[in-house]
Amino acid sequence: MKPQLAQQAKTVGDVAPGPFASFVRFVVCGGGIGVLSSGAVALLAGTMPWAVANAVITVASTVLCTELHALFTFGTGKRAGWRQHWQSAGSATAAYAVTSLAVLILHLVQASPGMLTEQVVYLSASGLAGTGRFLVLRLFVFAGGRDGGQEQDRDRAFVRKAAAARRRVVSVPTRLPNRVLTPAAFAVGS
Repeated sequence: MKPQLAQQAKTVGDVAPGPFASFVRFVVCGGGIGVLSSGAVALLAGTMPWAVANAVITVASTVLCTELHALFTFGTGKRAGWRQHWQSAGSATAAYAVTSLAVLILHLVQASPGMLTEQVVYLSASGLAGTGRFLVLRLFVFAGGRDGGQEQDRDRAFVRKAAAARRRVVSVPTRLPNRVLTPAAFAVGS
């Protein structure tokens, strides 16, 4: 019996979600956090510059979303590692630039837009940036670990067993009529 801590988490049904299911999960997780983040940005923007509020909320929501995407959206079955967090942060930085630029352009076009207008622009830019992020995360950041590393672990175990079988040498005496020769070495599995 394996200890509880030694067991790896598995994806739902041990099968990584396909592109459509991943996109739906991405929209639910990322979109839900995005909507909550937009409200948080609006609240924080009352106490600090909008760009700073957006940066603070973007960092917090990116860490949370990266964990959710690793565990749920892309079905890796394990928490995100440092590499995935940094790569996700890179895509989030691009999303931050898109949302900030969109709101900056809005403020250049309209001196004091209402909160509703600002939210529509912000969420539209977030949706566009989010679609780009989905593609980056699915195709690059979480592309290698969709089976939770189980396939790679099986491959390594197979290679180790095959190598051990090749190294294992069995000494078998060879008999000729009325005479025994010196033992001959035969490799098992060759």
